[in-house]
Amino acid sequence: MSSSAAMLMPSRTAGAASSGMAAARQSAPPGTAHWLDDMPPQHHEGMTWGQPWPRGTRMAREYRLSGGGAAQAVQSWPLAWWPDGSVKWTGHAVPANGGLASELAVEAGRGMPPAGVVQVREAPDAITVTAGDTVWTIGRQGSAIIRQAVTGGRAVLRDVGLVATALDRSEDDADATDPTRLLRYAGRIERVTVEQSGPIRAVVRVEGGHEGEGEQWLPFSLRLYFHAGSASVRIVHSLVFDGDPAHRFIRGLGLQGDVPMQDSLLDRHVRFVGQNGGLWAEAVRPLTGLRRDPGKAFRQAQIDGVAVPPLDAMAPAVRDKLSYIPAWGDFRLRQPNADGFAITKRTGSGHGWIDVDGGGRAAGLGYIGGVSGGVAFAMQDFWQRCPVGLDVAGATGETARFSLWYHAPDAPAMDLRFYHSTMGMADYAHQNLGLDITYEDFEPGWGEATGIARTTEFRLWALPATPPRERLVQMAEQVVAPPRIVPANAAIHAAGIFGIWGPAAPAGPGLRGSVEARATRELDFYLGQVDQRRWYGFWNYGDVMHSYDEDRHVWRYDIGGFAWDNSELSTDLWLWYAYLRTGRGDIFRMAEAMTRHTSEVDVYHLGRFKGFGTRHGVQHWGDSSKQPRISNAAFKRIFYYIAADERCGDLMHALIDCDQTLRNVEIGRKVTARIGGAAPPGGTGAVLADKPLPPGQVFVQFGTVWGPLVAAWMTEWERTRDTHWRDRIVAGMESLAALPKQWFAGGAPFDLASGRFVGQGDRVSVSHLNGVFGIFETMAELLDLVNVPAYRETWLDYCAFYNAPQAAFRAKTGDAGRGRGLTQAHSRFTAYAAVQRHDPALAKRAWAEFIGPDDRPGAYRRDSGRKILPPAVLKPVDELPDISTNAAAQWGLAMTANLVLLAPLLDGEGA
Repeated sequence: MSSSAAMLMPSRTAGAASSGMAAARQSAPPGTAHWLDDMPPQHHEGMTWGQPWPRGTRMAREYRLSGGGAAQAVQSWPLAWWPDGSVKWTGHAVPANGGLASELAVEAGRGMPPAGVVQVREAPDAITVTAGDTVWTIGRQGSAIIRQAVTGGRAVLRDVGLVATALDRSEDDADATDPTRLLRYAGRIERVTVEQSGPIRAVVRVEGGHEGEGEQWLPFSLRLYFHAGSASVRIVHSLVFDGDPAHRFIRGLGLQGDVPMQDSLLDRHVRFVGQNGGLWAEAVRPLTGLRRDPGKAFRQAQIDGVAVPPLDAMAPAVRDKLSYIPAWGDFRLRQPNADGFAITKRTGSGHGWIDVDGGGRAAGLGYIGGVSGGVAFAMQDFWQRCPVGLDVAGATGETARFSLWYHAPDAPAMDLRFYHSTMGMADYAHQNLGLDITYEDFEPGWGEATGIARTTEFRLWALPATPPRERLVQMAEQVVAPPRIVPANAAIHAAGIFGIWGPAAPAGPGLRGSVEARATRELDFYLGQVDQRRWYGFWNYGDVMHSYDEDRHVWRYDIGGFAWDNSELSTDLWLWYAYLRTGRGDIFRMAEAMTRHTSEVDVYHLGRFKGFGTRHGVQHWGDSSKQPRISNAAFKRIFYYIAADERCGDLMHALIDCDQTLRNVEIGRKVTARIGGAAPPGGTGAVLADKPLPPGQVFVQFGTVWGPLVAAWMTEWERTRDTHWRDRIVAGMESLAALPKQWFAGGAPFDLASGRFVGQGDRVSVSHLNGVFGIFETMAELLDLVNVPAYRETWLDYCAFYNAPQAAFRAKTGDAGRGRGLTQAHSRFTAYAAVQRHDPALAKRAWAEFIGPDDRPGAYRRDSGRKILPPAVLKPVDELPDISTNAAAQWGLAMTANLVLLAPLLDGEGA
């Protein structure tokens, strides 16, 4: 069949075959949206989100957002398309304070324009963005990304740029005769692109690297987001570590800017927002607490952040001695860990620091300025990314400097070296022995951090005066828990997007109720574990651990492949589908943090492993198994479309050619290595190529390698409408279906140029891992977009027979089918085949697989959790016996599909 012939309109997926799912789809009008947590904020700085549309919807020339009795204009653009050319996702932006209603709807038509618009002007040396009274100037070269911000005709901000420091060796390894050397770097702009130019939102992308000490490293990309009606800019900044971990130990990473100080020392103010609405607020030269009282009006003015009255109204006993009151020039807030922050200050360089105050978890917002203007500066996920800090320096001079430290320069330097020696594992055979005992896939030189990345979000406000206390706290709240417009999950569901899922039912009696209660219990457990186990820090925040040690009552943080999860068995997807089912804001935020982490830290963005992720381990980058199953676009696309997040789009686009990395990385290189003829411990049973493959061919596993490639290509096709990516998918589908053992072969030689499987595929090789890295969810979407009948039957055969009794499996394949683990996870495969092939007996088998002996004992007991108290542990912690993230994620995904596919059984229809 030709590629074009394969693109016939397919039948609906199994999800639509469920009467319950179909009914839900009919009940949700297209365009419905609302605020995450179902509560509009009091204020916001401008908003962007994605909106889904059913197949057949034509993109309108204009859209508006209706709600609260008004319809306002929105800026709109396409995000994705259905195969028939109709629009699938649109992106939308509203100005500051737009859409402040509980129920919202995106509609075709013209709405009321905003009071002001964003305007962009491009010049050879700079770009200016005007939003209301604020004019931002962005440099095209040099170190100043934002050259200045002018509000009310007055410059309040200048020379905003990136800085970094590093040590040339570890402080722990240095000595007095061979001390460390501090290296300093500044960001340098290489490329600037205007991606959107208004009228409601402008987006400017800046790319560059850090220069200093005769070298350039730490490449970065960032986007500046401006919204009409807002005096702030949102900055989404991504940094890649490209140094040698043995010789570059990052000490400080920061965003800095200068603030002209025009007011008297009495009218200059410093603010730090603490925890739970707390605010530390003082003047540079304070008038409170003096031995002589200047008068309440003067004291209250500084407390309120407004201009003090004329000095001739002040008592001479104070006015004549103002110069003897110390003026404080430097201020610091440090959050070294997730449990405490401290504020210190000093009068200036060469003088001692004075302890001020402290608290638990700072919001991450500061202010420096005065009654004539200033700057508020903030960082999202502040205390979660510890060690972090906020600085104000030079507040007594003509120019103050603020610093947002996303790694504090006085914290211990990052040590990204691999954590242990070779330990006798110099060859594959001995590395397999190590895998057998610690589950770590070690290989010298393959556990490097070079090429990993991290994204951090900042926000800067250019302000005409010191804001009231309440306003600063409100601004901080928008950074701590950013308000979001999101498409209604019912609208996503009604549009038939993201495959097979349905809204959650209330927990209660009966099968469905007990399943829902367990789903909630396990999600709540993991949400709580993040804080109980302090899964925080620059490189760690967003991930969870893989397996638990019930003897120590800790997660196996130090045991080989049992430590950080790194998306193992689709944890990201589990959380995203849980959000789709429930609409819970806390699950959304956990899933967002995980997507940010796993897309950046667990994936290589340059070098020989570019586009591949790292298997679970003690360090996020430490395991030697580099695979696309971790960098999988399937784990990112839900967040991308809901949030219309450009950085996430960049990361998915970067994966479309990561199959070329297979030239450098032979994933199955260790499988056949053994000592004394013994089978390799922990082997997958994968059949590899019998002999070296010709140039341009690589061996590709269907589920863990080809599946993630398909997810990237499918996403690129629907985003760009470039049929090259569709045709590449179809080539793989057609050639896989033509193999003698089809999906049961597990993998086959793959031609990188054509995207086709070539040769072999004549032996059964089943791996329990082949179906649990998003391939089921990807196929549920893909088979609704393309119709390759031979491949569809191939896939349904795999779904129907993977869990089949051995006799049936042998009759189908001629093989006993060793390696068919994770029976419960694959119950959704069985259920999918049952619905597609209208087989009630297969449906009953699927339910038996889901609730059968493969499950975690006692998992449905509502009192299954337990509290462990000191001295058995360092601090009180919660446990779920026999829990593992693999099992929780796959159970959650199987539950998501099975409650839809097997709804007639659960509803008592034929049970």
